[in-house]
Amino acid sequence: MQKTESLPENANRPLREGETYRPYVAPESSPHEFTAKALFFGILFGILFGAANAYLGLRAGLTISTSIPVAVMTVAAFQALRKMGGSATILEANLSQTVGSASSSVASGVIFTLPALFLWGLHPSLVQMTLLAMSGGLLGILFMIPLRRFLIEREHGKLPYPEGTACAHVLVANEAGGSQARNVFIGLGMGAAYKALTGWARMLADEAHMKVPFLNKGEIGMDLSPALFGVGYILGPRIATIMVSGGLLSSLLIIPAIAWWGQGQPPLYPETVLTISEMSASQIWTRYVRYIGAGAVAVAGIITLARSIPVMIESFRIGAHELKGRVDDEVGVVDAGGSKGSATGPGRSAPLRTTRDLPLKLVGFGILAIALVLTFVPAPFAALQDNIERLVAAVCVVVFSFFFVTVASRIVGLVGVTSNPTSGMTIAALLGTSGVFLVLGWTDIYGKAAALTVGCVVAIAASIAGDTSQDLKTGYLLGATPRLQQTGELVGVLTSATFVCLSVLLLAETFGFGSEELPAPQATLMKLVIDGVLEQKLPWGLVAIGAGIAIVAELLRVPSLPFAVGVYLPVSTMTPIFLGGMLK
Repeated sequence: MQKTESLPENANRPLREGETYRPYVAPESSPHEFTAKALFFGILFGILFGAANAYLGLRAGLTISTSIPVAVMTVAAFQALRKMGGSATILEANLSQTVGSASSSVASGVIFTLPALFLWGLHPSLVQMTLLAMSGGLLGILFMIPLRRFLIEREHGKLPYPEGTACAHVLVANEAGGSQARNVFIGLGMGAAYKALTGWARMLADEAHMKVPFLNKGEIGMDLSPALFGVGYILGPRIATIMVSGGLLSSLLIIPAIAWWGQGQPPLYPETVLTISEMSASQIWTRYVRYIGAGAVAVAGIITLARSIPVMIESFRIGAHELKGRVDDEVGVVDAGGSKGSATGPGRSAPLRTTRDLPLKLVGFGILAIALVLTFVPAPFAALQDNIERLVAAVCVVVFSFFFVTVASRIVGLVGVTSNPTSGMTIAALLGTSGVFLVLGWTDIYGKAAALTVGCVVAIAASIAGDTSQDLKTGYLLGATPRLQQTGELVGVLTSATFVCLSVLLLAETFGFGSEELPAPQATLMKLVIDGVLEQKLPWGLVAIGAGIAIVAELLRVPSLPFAVGVYLPVSTMTPIFLGGMLK
């Protein structure tokens, strides 16, 4: 194992022609990685952070990536083990945070969708919720596996994967010790202290807003979050500027334009109580701009998917070679002495440990098995009466999951998991599924519930794909074994899903959704979307405006996906990201 003070110099930049990246842990070595203690701490932290994230999402409408907190907790736990005479490698610590971080993505998908069932007066069982959560989590991981070589390896330095890169630096700094580790924990301590002052003690405001003079409802703001500054620093000035530009378009042009247009108008759908004149800028953003942003993200995602088709074809081509026992020369192989060898012919050597993914055959069988469970087991889609109806729902799940996993895996490479627009992709999936159900005439309350459960699986798949991408980026920088990390992600989903869903049920029983304590804003929005489509009241004009924004961005050669994410998310989220990019 290499014992350097930091990651290699080319860990954070694109590789030059003919240059290769050599990770922190040499590919030829075989340190302990997938061990009982790594799994134990990963599962434990996953359960704790998954429950906490479920509450946060139901309360505030957003969740955070737990990769870095779990990495820090893992470092602390393993340090305690060393003091008691035990030992732990950096790859064990990485595996532990990989397992533990999966729960936050499961929580995101669950709390963004399933509370809407309670708002309709339906009460899903723990078994139904758990099966939906497991199905979405497993699909997201399996669809991500064939993309790893290209999004993580080929796009090295181009897609920064902020949380994944930060986790790698945290783990390396702890391993190296000395001033590096001290500086990391000083920074973590300062961030925790600031969060305590803003979030717990309420001594400082955690967000600042300022009205723009002479602009009706014009307002800019900033989330005073050290984490978002860090994300911007990792992204760099170009992407950060594109994202804040999308946010400024929403806050300084779209919202004032809606405010001007709505003067003297009665309440306009989707708002049914307040007139636009009575609404604040944030209420206009919630009721109107989010639909525009969702349309922009959906179309930008389609454009991204179209551009990714050659990458995906190449990925499956390599996977097909591996099924036949062949590995392309570009993958790189080593013989017993560590030198590169031929991938074919007598004496063929095994591929590098750091290039081994779970077999494509297993990926295919896994996806097929999940689709069959969703079709023939009544519990997940309990609102549907027969296998044909459940087959239609299962096909919608597989198609939309495949699409949004590809999109989400690339989005988080730019903006990180915390800013992954999971709800925007879920809205797009709900629009498509509800459209299919409308054509089939499934417009009653049970059709709405079925559409929502489809959206739940897709939301979890998109969310977990982003988390898996970040974890695989950490592993790539450190020199972890991809197939072991992918197995760890699967374990993380299977062990945390029940506890996340149980937390949601307990919160529903204690507070109720839609209450002041737990407003469940994302689930309320999903309910509104499904009601709008199946009752044919959706504001398609707003969605079309968002689609037009994404297309115009592409025509102007502005990367449409980060720009669309900026339109969809509040400008207060984009501002610290922009300042972090400028700081870099």
